[in-house]
Amino acid sequence: MNKIKYLMLAASMLLGSFAFTSCSDDDENENNYTKYQNAVDAQIKSGKKHNKAILLVAFGSTWQQAFNAFDATKAAYEQEFKDYDIYVSYSSAICINRAAAGEHKAEGADVRNYYAPNFWLHGFGAAKYDEIVVQSLQVIPGEEFTRVVNYMKDFMNNSLGDLDDKYLSRVSLKLGAPLLTDVNLDVPAVAKALDGVYAGKAKEGVVAFMGHGNPNSYDTYSANVRYTQLEEAMQKINSNYFVGTVDMPENFKTQVLERMKEAGKTSGKVFLHPLMSIAGDHAHNDMGGDDGEDMKPAEYEYNEEGEVEDLSWKCFFAQNGYTCNDETVLMYGLLEVPSVRQIWMRHTKEAVNGDALEDYYHSMFPEE
Repeated sequence: MNKIKYLMLAASMLLGSFAFTSCSDDDENENNYTKYQNAVDAQIKSGKKHNKAILLVAFGSTWQQAFNAFDATKAAYEQEFKDYDIYVSYSSAICINRAAAGEHKAEGADVRNYYAPNFWLHGFGAAKYDEIVVQSLQVIPGEEFTRVVNYMKDFMNNSLGDLDDKYLSRVSLKLGAPLLTDVNLDVPAVAKALDGVYAGKAKEGVVAFMGHGNPNSYDTYSANVRYTQLEEAMQKINSNYFVGTVDMPENFKTQVLERMKEAGKTSGKVFLHPLMSIAGDHAHNDMGGDDGEDMKPAEYEYNEEGEVEDLSWKCFFAQNGYTCNDETVLMYGLLEVPSVRQIWMRHTKEAVNGDALEDYYHSMFPEE
């Protein structure tokens, strides 16, 4: 099912961060949008060394581990793409606001000011970058990837009407695909990379990866199938690998347990690993948290989709007879696995070496 790739290509043809800055009497009346844009413009002006830029766009997080992962990824890109200026952006307004407010400051996390893609793209246009590559750090081309595409569309359509149309007619804008875009290339590559790291764990017990996924109504390119395909690819390597999600129907932790039992894996260790770019709230809470630790299986209340809410994966598997505890929780995001990060970087290289996007005016779902 490589239809995702072609739908994405069709979409690609179409084509805030909220930073808290100091205020003076002179800028108290300045609206927030202008403040954020000015802050981005200042960063670009001080950091611009080349005429080409790469914008890494993640959903976002407020955890220090995630900040460190983004910092390491930016550094890796700077090593690999020496002719480009590298920037990091969040697409989630909630994560942007909470990171700027220092949600985890009490636990030692930084206060970070990230910016949404629209501010960066506008800033790149104002700085007259000749080439702009937007690299999605999403795992699948789902709801958040759609936001990335729409930001690019708005930029090239000069949605604010204050960029130079002559510049926009010549700028080269390119798009790097999410991690699991191509079923024939990306899925086996990610499976191999993850097995290269966790083969030892898979010999000891089950290794269950928790992805995000999208509800059907938000599964933009029908990309949820990539989680199923990744599990199939990984089980060809070792039958102890399983892949579930937070939001994909029929692939919640409850269904992962059913598949494990059907495969005869009814006891032993269960290692948990987030199948997300970083280890953020979902990893620390939904996967490895203590939510529902006092529940008993007989007390479970299943929703209409067969999921038990307010119960972490760690507690769920422990309550169902497996050894699953803090020691078996592998709290590493995919950007912290260099071999997986290289697959995103391959997508960036493919974008750099490919054609620029030219048609930004058509519907995301063109008529067949």
